[in-house]
Amino acid sequence: MEKSKAKNLPFLNRIPHAITMLFNIIVLVSILTYILPAGAYERVLVNGRNTVVPNSYEIIPSTPIGILDMFKAIPLGFKAAVEIIFIVLAGGIMFGFMEKSKAVENAVGTLIKNLGLERKNLIIVLMTFIYGLLGVAVGYENNIAMVPIAAVLSLALGGDLILAAGISVGAMTIGFGLSPINPYTVGTGHKLAELQMFSGAWLRSILCFLGLCAMAFYNVRYFKRISDNPDKSLAKGLDTKNLTLSKSIDAYSLTPKNWLVIGIFVLGLLAILYGVFNLNWHINELSAVFLIIALLCGLASRMSATTMSETVLNAVALAAPGAFMVGFATTIKVLMEMGNIGDTISYQLSSILEGMPLYASAICMSISQSVINFFIPSGSGQALATLPVMLPLGESLGLTRQITILAFQIGDGLSNLVNPTLGGLIAMLSMCRVPIDRWIRFIFPVLLLLLILAFMALIVAVATNYS
Repeated sequence: MEKSKAKNLPFLNRIPHAITMLFNIIVLVSILTYILPAGAYERVLVNGRNTVVPNSYEIIPSTPIGILDMFKAIPLGFKAAVEIIFIVLAGGIMFGFMEKSKAVENAVGTLIKNLGLERKNLIIVLMTFIYGLLGVAVGYENNIAMVPIAAVLSLALGGDLILAAGISVGAMTIGFGLSPINPYTVGTGHKLAELQMFSGAWLRSILCFLGLCAMAFYNVRYFKRISDNPDKSLAKGLDTKNLTLSKSIDAYSLTPKNWLVIGIFVLGLLAILYGVFNLNWHINELSAVFLIIALLCGLASRMSATTMSETVLNAVALAAPGAFMVGFATTIKVLMEMGNIGDTISYQLSSILEGMPLYASAICMSISQSVINFFIPSGSGQALATLPVMLPLGESLGLTRQITILAFQIGDGLSNLVNPTLGGLIAMLSMCRVPIDRWIRFIFPVLLLLLILAFMALIVAVATNYS
């Protein structure tokens, strides 16, 4: 009986639990090492980074993954992802102190009080675009500290944690993925293609704006649906501890102590922005700043040493499932490296594109980049691994270098919305306590709409000889 019921469920409702999904991918990749030949491109050091040499792919001795090695890859995945794992914990600790001080709750309550509960839809649209702009201008993992604020805001409006993820994670992923000034994808691509940095921004800007409009529309639509029928919420059973408002909206106001905590948080974010853009800061520096913010917030709130210690452990307990998922997902990347099949997949996909019609080749090039993104989730890493192959291939097909880079950006950026191997996505979803299986059920219709818009943009690019 249960099996027959499962078969009648819609496809999205049959997506397995996040742990099950990732373990299935781990097993699949291990099996592929027996099916696909191991291969590698020759790489050369360019500006301190390994770049693929075109037409250098060759078969190498196979290194299939056995049962022991498959399970051994799991702790190796945690080792490889330790920086992202810790930033999840550090971000959780920082938010734990801000929540304990009541600064976040009072700030959100006061914001809604001033804007008015009758403007809920407007608040959702505005916040979607604000988070989207953070993705466009600031980056991806750099914004992880902002995600829990969306969780408090969404619950205060009468939404749920899935809506919070749509407002924050969805908007930032779209903004970052389609950003006309993304240094990791567009910037790296333009360097490799020897084009003017961030050239062709007009088409990318239009596509990015339309993408955020689609996300904002879908967020409002979902909010209306769960407001009319709470049973349609995808967030049933998710833990909202320490994220809900504890009193009526009219009772909220900001105390001087709250303003001090908010000031510390804002100064910390400004320090992060300065460090990222001027001092070449990476994830470890961001984690350090999060911990400093947490300590200063505890001192500003006059917490005792015991209270601060308990706050740290409580925050770690809430962040631990997300941190685990990051390490577990990184196992897939480790297996790809152990089996030496990543370059083989890139080579085979590029070979399929040869001889395709012009418009179809642009769209299929974007789709192939989406597939590769599940195995090479780093934007700059994927650019260095695939664009040296795709750029000359695109020119032989009649595509300008700008079109090839746009196809790469679309394939990489949009597939990030549902990429279980992307540590940043798993980390940010964990900050609003949303498992990726439920997230995929929510975001998949948006992804389909965005792909239609993106493929239309590629058709326009080919028709206008975008360069």
